[in-house]
Amino acid sequence: METERELELFAGVAVTDLGRAAGWYHRLFGEVETFDPNDTERVWTVAERRHVYVEQRPEHAGHSFVTLFVGDLDEAADAAARRGIHPESRETYGNGVRKVIYRDPDGNEIGLGGAPSAQ
Repeated sequence: METERELELFAGVAVTDLGRAAGWYHRLFGEVETFDPNDTERVWTVAERRHVYVEQRPEHAGHSFVTLFVGDLDEAADAAARRGIHPESRETYGNGVRKVIYRDPDGNEIGLGGAPSAQ
């Protein structure tokens, strides 16, 4: 396996409608760098050399799941809520790690994870 400095991650999500998905993911991720590599894909750079992309592949839509571990889960979830994206559920694991689960318009699971709450 490559070292972290050499690693670039692209996590893919299959969707039915690229325009609809692009709007939803833009509201989830907020103001991050994006690019369109072709007519069927849209990419969000969520951290340096770490990307989430949607691809119009209707035959596979709704079966993807991706989790991003973020530095401040509460702020990330609050920011998404201010942009109109609300979680389907929230979980706290036995070790205190938390996860907020979202569903895109096709039903793909997008999770945001975070360290145990300081409270």
